[in-house]
Amino acid sequence: MFKDKVTDIFFDLDHTLWDFEKNSALTFEKIFERNGLQIDLDKFLEVYVPINLQYWKLYREERVSKAELRFQRLSKAFKGLNIEVDDHLIHVLSDAYIEHLSTFNHIFPGTIEVLDYLKPNYRLHIITNGFEEIQEKKMRNSNIRHYFEVIVNSEMAGVKKPNPKIFELALSLAKVESKNSLMIGDSLEADIIGAKNLGFSVLHFNAHQEPKHQICEMIEDLNEIKSFL
Repeated sequence: MFKDKVTDIFFDLDHTLWDFEKNSALTFEKIFERNGLQIDLDKFLEVYVPINLQYWKLYREERVSKAELRFQRLSKAFKGLNIEVDDHLIHVLSDAYIEHLSTFNHIFPGTIEVLDYLKPNYRLHIITNGFEEIQEKKMRNSNIRHYFEVIVNSEMAGVKKPNPKIFELALSLAKVESKNSLMIGDSLEADIIGAKNLGFSVLHFNAHQEPKHQICEMIEDLNEIKSFL
C-alpha cells in the first residue's frame, strides 16, 4: 500500500513500540514499595491511567506545564482514591517515577521483528512527545535505539504533536519530504491527524481499543505493518 512511495518511517515511541502502561505499572509498584505505601496497584491504575491521559492531552495543548503534569496526575489520582498523601511525598514519588520508568524495558510484541523487517529497506525515525531525559534511556534499555536515525522530541522542537512544527523539524533533520514519509502511532489526534495534515501517509496502531474510523487504516498488532510495506 505504501511501498511504492515511502522511503522513511516515523514511529511514535510510548504506547506504540515501548509498552508504556506495563512499564509504568511496574514503576509504580517499585516506588510505592520503596516509600512504604500500601496501595492496591490495580485500583490505583484504574484511577490514574485516565487522569494521566487527560493531563497529557492538556500538556500537548500547552495548557499545563511539565511540572504541573507530573504533580497533578498523582495528586488527582490519590484524591480520587481518598488516600491522603502530602505534597512533599507527591514530589518525591514524581521524581522517583521519572528516575525508574526507563529502567523497565518491555516493548510491544512484534517490535523487534517489525524493525528488523523494515530496517534494510527504509530509514527509521522517532517523533515523541515524551520527556527528553528519559526517551533515550527507554530506547537504549529496550535495545531498539540502534534502529533509528533521527529522533525528535517535543522539548527539542519547542512544540508537541500534533503541532506541525515538530513534524516539519523531523522531516528537515531526516532530509525527506512528507509525501515519502509514513507516520505510525497510537494517538489519533497527535500522531495520525497531526502527520496527515502535513501530507504524511499514516497508519494507526490501535493500542487503546478505539472505535474504527475512516481517517486511515488501523492495526491491532505491529506485525500487521508488514502487510503494508
